[in-house]
Amino acid sequence: MLDKVSGTETDAVPATDTVPSAFSAQDVKSPAAHEKTESRAGVIVKRSALIIIQSVLMIGVLAGAFVMTKAMLADKPEPSQRRAFKPVYTVETVVAQAMNVQPNFIAYGQTVAARTIDLRSLVSGEVVAISPKLEAGARVDAGDALVTIDAFEFEGALQEARSNLAEAQARIAENEAQIALEQSKLSAAEEQLKFALDDVARAEQLRQRGTSTQQQLDARRLVQSQREQQLALARDTIAVQEARLEQLRASLARLEWRVAQAQRNVESTVLKAPFAGVVRTSSAQVGRNVTANDVVVSLYEEDALDAKFTLTDAQYGRLQTDEVGLNNRTVDVTWTVGGKGYTWPATIDRLGADIASARGGVEVFASIGDADHRVTLRPGAFVEVKVPDRTFEGAFIIPDQAVYGRDTVYIAVEGVLEERTVEIAAFEGENAIVTAGLKPGDEVLITRITEVSAGLNVRKEGDVDPPRGQDRPESGEGRPTASIDTPQGRPSPEEVAAIVKANDMTRDDFRALPPPERRAMIAKYRASDKVEN
Repeated sequence: MLDKVSGTETDAVPATDTVPSAFSAQDVKSPAAHEKTESRAGVIVKRSALIIIQSVLMIGVLAGAFVMTKAMLADKPEPSQRRAFKPVYTVETVVAQAMNVQPNFIAYGQTVAARTIDLRSLVSGEVVAISPKLEAGARVDAGDALVTIDAFEFEGALQEARSNLAEAQARIAENEAQIALEQSKLSAAEEQLKFALDDVARAEQLRQRGTSTQQQLDARRLVQSQREQQLALARDTIAVQEARLEQLRASLARLEWRVAQAQRNVESTVLKAPFAGVVRTSSAQVGRNVTANDVVVSLYEEDALDAKFTLTDAQYGRLQTDEVGLNNRTVDVTWTVGGKGYTWPATIDRLGADIASARGGVEVFASIGDADHRVTLRPGAFVEVKVPDRTFEGAFIIPDQAVYGRDTVYIAVEGVLEERTVEIAAFEGENAIVTAGLKPGDEVLITRITEVSAGLNVRKEGDVDPPRGQDRPESGEGRPTASIDTPQGRPSPEEVAAIVKANDMTRDDFRALPPPERRAMIAKYRASDKVEN
């Protein structure tokens, strides 16, 4: 058969001579192959030994270096400890002084017309004339004719009413004359009846004596009856005439009212200004038809303006509980126009009808008075109202920049800040009114320091710094001063005095300057001093 490796034909091996199944064909190697395997194993062993030796050497070197470094650090002498100095901040302070204070606070509002009116047409008709003053913003005087409506129909109605009235008056006069005539007839009938009664009485006497007949007596009684009927008729006629007179008089009152109504309609054709004021709007045009109750002109009184503004609940509470009260309190109203403020005196005279819940306060109206300047104030102007607050007794005024948070200030005590909680009653401009938490003579910090806290070291501008390293006595601890203003250090009192004199200012003016300006002045002074030296 063919050999699979070499590809040559080999003799077949009998089955009885085969290798046992426990050994594979690979286990049966030639001597050459065995020698080759042994040489490879030796190379691997040598390489492994070399790697182990190198690793041991590296570990030994690292261990030795660690031991030597530790020994060197152990033998190093201790360095001298530098003393830590806390920084000292140059600050400005104000001395608290108790006093009676009545601050002013500023409220903002707008002017409104205290008296306005919408003139409505009382009659319908065509506009035939308007006043040349009838323009928005124009001033009119009381009684000026602003709009004239065609009065033809109304004058005709007035004439008719007057005619009806005259006719009724004539009928009344006629009726009164008729009554007078009937009364005279009544008097004559009464007299004739009296004569008839006397004649009947004489006839009855004659009949009793037998000198007169019964027919004569009956004739006298007939005449008496006729006189009585005439008298009754005259009385009835007078009663009827008097009733008619009352009717005519009643109609006379109605006709007189008709005349008055027609007269008023004629007068209403001319729309007049009820007071001196300013035209706000006008819809009247010549040739336009207007109907009754149409708004034709809107006016407001020029000399009656109010300032309407809102007080906060706190401000309203303070003013309302003050001895002076809120009403009749004098305020100043300022209108800024053209970059300049103009002020008018005003007096608070009433509150708004409702609480201004949407704005969170109480609406107040102040009546604006006259001022000396010639600027004309109109409704709708946004104004600033300066209101005198209540008087605070024994209070302190400090700049509002001294307040941290809502009620915290810091007091400089022997160069160290102390924290104080104060009670702020009100603010006036850039100042806060403190009523509790301060004592007279307290030096209140007014310089804003971001990292402010109790125990911080501070100094005032112009104070002499102690030499570096010298202790600053404060609870037994040293507090050296660190320079933070300029590389050359803070100015000495002599330098400050020279700078103040050279710039023609006071020491307080110098302290009030912003830090960059102060540093620039100091640097300029030192530079000029070096040049001179």
